[in-house]
Amino acid sequence: MRNFIKNLIIILLVFFVISGIIMVYNAPVQKVSNITLNELANQINDGRVKEIQVEGEKLNITLQDDTKESSRKEAESSLSESLKNYGVDPEKLRSVSIEIKDATTAAFWVNTIIPFLLPFIIIGVFLWFMMRSAQRGNNQALSFGMSRARLIPPQKNNKKKITFADVAGSEEAKEELKEIVEFLKHPKKFLDLGARIPKGVLLLGSPGTGKTLIAKAVAGEASVPFFSISGSEFVEMFVGVGASRVRDLFKQAKKNAPAIVFIDEIDAVGRHRGAGLGGGHDEREQTLNQILVEMDGFETNTNVIVVAATNRPDVLDPALLRPGRFDRRVVLDLPDIKEREAILKIHTKNKPLTKEIDFRKIAARTPGFSGADISNLVNEAAILAARRGKKMISEEEMRVSIEKVILGPERKSKVLNVKEKEITAYHEAGHALVASSLPNADPVQKVSVISRGQAAGYTLNVPQEDKRLYSRAYFVDELAVLLGGYVSEKNIFGDVTTGASNDLERATDIARKLVTRFGMSALGPRTFGRKEELVFLGKEISEEKNYSESTATKIDQEVSKFIQDAYKTAEKIITEKRETLERIAKTLLEKETIEQEEFNELIGNTNKTNTDTNVMKQK
Repeated sequence: MRNFIKNLIIILLVFFVISGIIMVYNAPVQKVSNITLNELANQINDGRVKEIQVEGEKLNITLQDDTKESSRKEAESSLSESLKNYGVDPEKLRSVSIEIKDATTAAFWVNTIIPFLLPFIIIGVFLWFMMRSAQRGNNQALSFGMSRARLIPPQKNNKKKITFADVAGSEEAKEELKEIVEFLKHPKKFLDLGARIPKGVLLLGSPGTGKTLIAKAVAGEASVPFFSISGSEFVEMFVGVGASRVRDLFKQAKKNAPAIVFIDEIDAVGRHRGAGLGGGHDEREQTLNQILVEMDGFETNTNVIVVAATNRPDVLDPALLRPGRFDRRVVLDLPDIKEREAILKIHTKNKPLTKEIDFRKIAARTPGFSGADISNLVNEAAILAARRGKKMISEEEMRVSIEKVILGPERKSKVLNVKEKEITAYHEAGHALVASSLPNADPVQKVSVISRGQAAGYTLNVPQEDKRLYSRAYFVDELAVLLGGYVSEKNIFGDVTTGASNDLERATDIARKLVTRFGMSALGPRTFGRKEELVFLGKEISEEKNYSESTATKIDQEVSKFIQDAYKTAEKIITEKRETLERIAKTLLEKETIEQEEFNELIGNTNKTNTDTNVMKQK
């Protein structure tokens, strides 16, 4: 309908333009009066006629004063005969300039044919526009089943090309993918030895770990065409469209071989078949079936490699993961401190920085950050520096941006009253004091009563070194740290507030995992319950209860025991170190924020520092 209205407006505009041109062409310059031949004869005898122009039967008369008149002669006779019959003096007639002008073809068309044909021309133009719109719609219908993949041709300009040098960290993943690059660059040396080129590489990792970036780096290193598409772009409401797009995608890839086909978020179409509500004939499953057929149907010497990315490998169909389809699985983990430092250097390469920035320190303050998080951190620091009117990014902007990424922006408009601020100060002081008093707890990085995000205050704890495994002693001390704020409120004010709700929730979750998942309770080395994801319901997870009611009672008792022991530990520390707690809380009320060095001075401890850190916990 939108195209029809547009075409109709164009046709009307063309009509008005043509009509205007014809009207201007036919409009007389000045008003011409018609006279009879008898009047003309009298004017000639009086010597008033200067010129007569004959166009067929029409007479265009110009008088001596340049006045224009018109008349018509007799069709059966010439002009001289007609005027002679009307008594014109031959001598007078000779003094008049007579010009006989034949009607031209152009004038004939303009004056006669075009006014007649104009309506037909307009109708023809209108029909042409209508047919063109219909043809465009037919073309769109025919191209509906074609691939929507975006083709990124090989970049000849090294400045625009993404290579492994642009991907920091993930060294093992890059080594694995370098073999894929060799396959694409020099396939003959592998085929001569009877080696089969891998048909698929599955990139696994948390969101933001650089799966898409490393896939582009493979294409950049190999200098081959790169077809990029999302798994959701295959699925449409019409049956068979997804399978048609898959066929067209692989057809294009084979024509451009050697090439890479990158399917992002493949779990959108690659989920386990038979788990949905649509039976075995829904559109998503037909699309997956076509992907399986295309991947398994490659010839041995076809240099097309499928690279797919997902952060949910557990929901993929087993047929998609078997050898012969996705032969290799490359895992991209969250970066450690050295890798975070390298990623920081890449993202700050073209940004003005002050000389005192220590990338190692910044990397130490960003445990658990992915590559995307670090990129966002650097961008936030640049925005903050610009808002402050600076020409260069300093370490101060970096530190503030870390807290903004973790907790959110400062909520300066959320001003606590005096009583609430005092409760928050003692609450955070309780967390920090318990954390600094237990041997297995992480050192305190920062304590603040400035509201950020949903938290009225926060305490940041970081470990001294990278951790992959956590012990029972660590979790026991962590439970006591989480209850430190609750115990501090109760001991100081004789009451508790809702500020401890998140602490209690996290503590209960850790205690239950200690019993049901980690085998760290008196119930022994076993797990309780089995979780199953209901795929067709998205994130909903059901837990199968594979234990008796009496065992459930024991689980609850063990969870409560962990919580009670942690409460007693936190209460003992806060009672024995009441003066230190008061000192920390008063400093918070005065300064609102305490950094690590000042905190260690307040508690008289300089042993717990954060030279190499990797995991940050937040209140």
